[in-house]
Amino acid sequence: MDTNVLYYGDNLEILKKYIPENAIDLIYLDPPFNSKATYNVLFKEPTGESSQAQITAFEDTWHWGEDSERTFQNIVDNAPIDIVQAISTFRKIIHENDMMAYLTMMCIRLIELKRVLKETGSIYLHCDPTASHYLKILLDSIFNPENFRNEIIWKRTSAHNDPGRYGANIDNLLFYTKSSNWTWNQIYLPHDEAYIARFNHKDSDGRLWTDDNLTAKGLSGGGYEYEYKGIKSLWRCPIGTMQKLDAEGKLHFTKAGGIRLKRYLDENQGTVLQSLWDDIPPINSQAKERLGYPTQKPEALLERIIKASSNEGDIVLDPFCGCGTALVAAQKLNRKWIGIDITHLAISTMKWRLDRMFPGIQYKVIGEPKDLMGAKELAKQNKYQFQWWALSLIGARPYGDKKKGADTGIDGYCYFMDEKDKVKTAIVSVKGGGTSVKDIRDLSGVIDREKAEMGIFLTLEEPTKPMHVEATTKGFYKSPLGKEYTRIQILTIEDLLSGKKPDIPPWISPVANPGVSKKAEGQAVKML
Repeated sequence: MDTNVLYYGDNLEILKKYIPENAIDLIYLDPPFNSKATYNVLFKEPTGESSQAQITAFEDTWHWGEDSERTFQNIVDNAPIDIVQAISTFRKIIHENDMMAYLTMMCIRLIELKRVLKETGSIYLHCDPTASHYLKILLDSIFNPENFRNEIIWKRTSAHNDPGRYGANIDNLLFYTKSSNWTWNQIYLPHDEAYIARFNHKDSDGRLWTDDNLTAKGLSGGGYEYEYKGIKSLWRCPIGTMQKLDAEGKLHFTKAGGIRLKRYLDENQGTVLQSLWDDIPPINSQAKERLGYPTQKPEALLERIIKASSNEGDIVLDPFCGCGTALVAAQKLNRKWIGIDITHLAISTMKWRLDRMFPGIQYKVIGEPKDLMGAKELAKQNKYQFQWWALSLIGARPYGDKKKGADTGIDGYCYFMDEKDKVKTAIVSVKGGGTSVKDIRDLSGVIDREKAEMGIFLTLEEPTKPMHVEATTKGFYKSPLGKEYTRIQILTIEDLLSGKKPDIPPWISPVANPGVSKKAEGQAVKML
């Protein structure tokens, strides 16, 4: 089985085809859900509306129809009886609607996720209160109620003002294990200032400590009665333990003639992490890791999960990986990873993010076109998927799609910085067929309108001679570094597949970019 790999396609098919039984140590999933048309999609239109091309990828998932009926029957015919009873009861209660379609889709995938999970493995399902109650029953039927470990509540935003109800500002993470023997690394949080203030004694070596009671007086269950160094009492520990504590310098002999236990601050690991997580803020507009993904989760959230439920070298799987935060966190923490997504936009975003954050990283992408024939087939199937894939070939950031609303003439951006604190752009236009000289004139107009430095035209077909001539009339971009660059560059998909790249100044990622000022980073993030 390959690891450190991105799969493009339906995760159900990918799991069946590529992931063997008992292979994965940790699964995190944040599946998309249609909750009052608040779609869990990667990017929004310039108008702020949801991206319709991405919504199309999940329409069969969200609406009851032939696919849902077929999947439901598959579960009834093949799943264990507990699961069949659960999903059948759901259908009786909520009938054939969007929620039922969603639960059916999730059920068959959760069955497959259990198959690939190791006996010592864990699964975290990230959701919100819209469907968490249904999903918990579904998880109980698949993983068994005794393997439920926690429902974690994450405070995902600050206070909300939701008219007519309490502010909805939490997400739910349902934590299950496959068996009663699972990987677990206890997470501790730093103590608060009030707790630390209790350690108000200091040894000659500077160690801070506080004292604690050693007597058993008043405790049910008795204690140990003896005299130690002239002090007789009912003690909590036997005399052997008392002698050991004394030898370690952990006894405090009070002026009043008592003995107290010395508890050192530096021996205290912190407060055991509880199931209410209100200490990890959401991704805000100023966050360095922000990618413009409305439901993007903070890296700190995923790092906490991965640290607690896996070890270095373990394999982390995210079957709905979106912009890839789980994969980034796994890479940082020296875990292996597998990501699956059904849109080339997600795969493109993940490739861009991984390449910028981990220069020289080695990973595979399975399911993308590898030759011109595959590219033509993708363009024929879905022009938006083709656009996103083509953009990923040059490391460009997708701009959105044009399925709804006015066509801006922009499919993506490449960014570069050839003078201090100035993030500059090369606008990218992608065509999967029917190209002409008009496309180059249109790109020229967009460059002027957007005040961009350069333009890149990616085409599946061979460009005509008039297109090349028109491109040359735009002249050159003169970099402050002294080099001139052709202002409009035309590259074919065949060029890109053979390794050719646009000739632009080095561009800098706002995601991982320690040498760039905060001002420039902020400027780049806004452009995303």
